[in-house]
Amino acid sequence: MSAHAFHPTVLREYDVRGIIDETLGADDARALGKAFGTKAVATGGKKIVVGYDGRVSSPALRDALVDGLRSTGVDVTDIGLGATPMTYYAMFELDADGCIMITGSHNPPNYNGFKMMMHKKPVFGEAIQELGRIATAGDYATGNGGYEQVDVFDRYIDRLMKDFEGASFTVAWDPSNGSAGPAVAALAKRLPGKHYVINEEVDGTFPNHHADPTVEKNLEQLKALVREKGCDMGIAFDGDGDRIGAVDGEGRVVWGDQLLAILAGQLLKELPGAPIIADVKASQALYDRIAELGGKPVMWKTGHSLIKSKMVELSSPLAGEMSGHIFFKHKFYGHDDALYAAVRLLNAVADQGGSLKALKDSLPAAINTPELRFDCDDFRKFEVIKEVQKRLEAAGADMSTVDGVRVKTADGWWLLRASNTQAVLVARCEASSEAGLDRLKAELVAALTASGVEPPADL
Repeated sequence: MSAHAFHPTVLREYDVRGIIDETLGADDARALGKAFGTKAVATGGKKIVVGYDGRVSSPALRDALVDGLRSTGVDVTDIGLGATPMTYYAMFELDADGCIMITGSHNPPNYNGFKMMMHKKPVFGEAIQELGRIATAGDYATGNGGYEQVDVFDRYIDRLMKDFEGASFTVAWDPSNGSAGPAVAALAKRLPGKHYVINEEVDGTFPNHHADPTVEKNLEQLKALVREKGCDMGIAFDGDGDRIGAVDGEGRVVWGDQLLAILAGQLLKELPGAPIIADVKASQALYDRIAELGGKPVMWKTGHSLIKSKMVELSSPLAGEMSGHIFFKHKFYGHDDALYAAVRLLNAVADQGGSLKALKDSLPAAINTPELRFDCDDFRKFEVIKEVQKRLEAAGADMSTVDGVRVKTADGWWLLRASNTQAVLVARCEASSEAGLDRLKAELVAALTASGVEPPADL
């Protein structure tokens, strides 16, 4: 048996991710397949679905991954190129025992990675570390698994349409040259109204803009199209279709927490009192809004796998993150599917008066920074958080330590946490006035400086 050691930065909190030919390659994919297959077999699993995104490196990783999986005796169902949520969907639809999606998500083109589910649950945290240990030991199951290719594309589009409740809008769509492009175009054709789709060609070099809809500059093309065509809204997707971004009819960004507030507005009519989960980066206005609507707001850790697990624990019908991951357990499977979230957004807008612009206007306008990300060594970033927390505790600060530190003050809050996917620290501040925001920013700068971290220029 060939033992394999992964690069120390590759096994992340909720996925496996690295830089092609630097920290991640075909040997890693093969070893991951062997470790995952070994774990599947040990827990009674037999059938694993594999899908991949549009990155240049994805087909080679797929070949090696499949090779590794089959060598443990599990059968592989290859659904080909598509969005991450289509792979999740295929696992449910085909009743498989797990799935692996090869995707670099919203990272730059030279990155790639793997998102995994086993027995319908996300593989993250300790479970990912366990796969690393199986590979290091080289103690793999052996067998000769089967291989089949299955096309689930049309069934997936049918499933997205199943919960559409029919209002006619004019919508601009931007899949960002990511792997969800063909599905977004197919979905738009099925919806009533007028639809304009740009950047639908899958291109792993992302020629038009970076595939991250939470960064406003990546929405410029979409905003221009909304204005040019007089659209009711614009909807954008990340590189693998599990995160959504949106702009209203004026081209203003509707942020992830605002989308969640709008979706909750419809859902809580049907499920009064339901717990709705958002991550620590979300606005206080969202938590207040959920409570106003009669729901139970829950603040939880950032990270799609962590949120999914919390949803199961609390039987939550809806959850979301600032990053645009939206999860529906109500009528759906509980995973983050941005195309499905788009369908439910169209429903929610229709249900609450028909104007996304008016819905955005109705939400309190908090004064906040965007998500601020700044480089910090992968090993140092967690130490910085511990140091900051220790100093805040000594000062008697009012804070949540669910994920990093979120410090609450009389007129707002600031957050500092370590990213689970990149060598960066993430920060955000929100206040009820400009003066309050300046004060909170100064507090954050002081916290960073005390740990020897250079604050970002936009702070």
